[in-house]
Amino acid sequence: QVQLVESGGGLVQAGGSLRLSCAASGRTFSINTMGWFRQAPGKEREFVAAIRWSGGSTYYADSVKGRFTISRDNAKNTVYLQMDSLKPEDTAVYYCARTGRVLVTTNANLYDAWGQGTQVTVSS
Repeated sequence: QVQLVESGGGLVQAGGSLRLSCAASGRTFSINTMGWFRQAPGKEREFVAAIRWSGGSTYYADSVKGRFTISRDNAKNTVYLQMDSLKPEDTAVYYCARTGRVLVTTNANLYDAWGQGTQVTVSS
């Protein structure tokens, strides 16, 4: 079992920045890929970014490419999401998730451990 705890959400004005953190504990050696997803009210959960635990290859949704950066610190078992140039449409609850799959996937159903979520609100 892997346990995930997110932090770093909050309220920010459009154009501002936030950095989310996700600390993993438990069977962290079983992590191959970590992802960030988000869910806005009345909408389905959507993929934001993912990173390979080994090697650090990254993948982004088109909507955040060039504005968000995913990174990880293996020694701290922590993954980060740096969010710059935030827009009101980025407002959502952000979740980190783990998958044992080696290849990066955007399919939320293939992630089997999830954090509790952290709220990000971007005001216009």
